[in-house]
Amino acid sequence: MGDQLERAVGLVRHVAGPELLGVYLHGSAVLGGLRPASDLDVLAVTRRSLDQRQRRALLDGLLEISGLTTAVRPVELTVVVRSEVSPWRFPPVGDFLYGEWLREEIQASGPPQPEPMPDLALVLAMVLAGDHPLAGPPPARLLDPVPHSDVVRASVAGIPELVADLDGDTRNVVLTLARVWATLATGEIKPKDAAADWALAHLPAEHRPVLAHARDLYRTRHYAEETWSPDLVPRVRPLVDEVLARIGELRR
Repeated sequence: MGDQLERAVGLVRHVAGPELLGVYLHGSAVLGGLRPASDLDVLAVTRRSLDQRQRRALLDGLLEISGLTTAVRPVELTVVVRSEVSPWRFPPVGDFLYGEWLREEIQASGPPQPEPMPDLALVLAMVLAGDHPLAGPPPARLLDPVPHSDVVRASVAGIPELVADLDGDTRNVVLTLARVWATLATGEIKPKDAAADWALAHLPAEHRPVLAHARDLYRTRHYAEETWSPDLVPRVRPLVDEVLARIGELRR
């Protein structure tokens, strides 16, 4: 992790130059500990939007640094212009977003461009909670607090797209939905396995094996090692429906 983080921070410093205000580690590495398939989640705060040359340089560097192997972790880098999030408003605008799930799309369409990113509310909330600078001042000096109501809005905004990926990304979808439920119920953004532990204590017994398996995969296996037994596969969708119903109750 150390070498990848050093390279990622060095890349952002080189590309953004004096416009870089801060770089922050967040996600599993800060809130709960890295698991075999965990991303290295990094937020960079800049004074101005990246130009097209900078976007291309940042993308080319990330394509070399990030990966999905046992030796190279996926790097998720979000760049945000400070004035787009301070003062706070929803939905926030992100200036640049790279993640391995976007690799093929970005290679085909070109470097990421600024766009509204509701999920950025969750990212900023985690950055503030984690308080882990890699460069620059503590994040609270640059970022406004994110209201809990906007954390909730961001959590539920991506549910339709998330559920659409259930067959191809079962582990992540199941765990993310459990985290949305836990966030709405507790007001806290938990690591995925901790959210699963919370949800397991609130689920009917018939749904627990699916979520427990997803949690155990998260804790012990890379995505390439993910397997689901024939007896669990038909129980995935009923679990998802149960969690969606619980989320719906909390939104009323």
